[in-house]
Amino acid sequence: MGTLNEYLKQKREALLARRVQAEKQPDQVNSISAKVRASGRSGVREIRIRDFQVISDSPPDFAGYNLGPSSPELQLGVLGSCLTHIALIQAAERQVSLHSLEVEVTGEMHPLAGRPGYEHIPIYPHNIHYKLIIGSEESEETLLALHHAIEQVCPIFNLLRNPQQIEGQLVVSRLSSETVL
Repeated sequence: MGTLNEYLKQKREALLARRVQAEKQPDQVNSISAKVRASGRSGVREIRIRDFQVISDSPPDFAGYNLGPSSPELQLGVLGSCLTHIALIQAAERQVSLHSLEVEVTGEMHPLAGRPGYEHIPIYPHNIHYKLIIGSEESEETLLALHHAIEQVCPIFNLLRNPQQIEGQLVVSRLSSETVL
């Protein structure tokens, strides 16, 4: 297995090739999707994305089997994964040398949030913080510029900072038919 800097060279080549391809088809938009199903007696959430499956579950004190992280934990993990990936992309693009890269993400959730007397406490993960831990011999100025660039283009970081409107639809499946409400 090679070093992180060897990987960054490969990442740079892929980034540049992908950019050329995107410039040839500037109107093309990539659709992404996920499908989640609650599993029978366990209530485990099976998340399917492309050919991959991720399991989400609750801890035992919330009728779960602790078979996977909860949805809020996954969200923090997704943020950390995206920050890490964008850090790799930005380092590759800028030819910044990295010996190591790690992101730690923390947040808070209160079990009574939204209940009477606790309406002021958000029902979603909040007080989210991350640490970008980089091993590098690059100058502080270079690494600060890298950090700034990461925050400028990280999709999940920016989604959480600037939430999008989400539209929902209820589809009721009955034994004899399916109804869209």
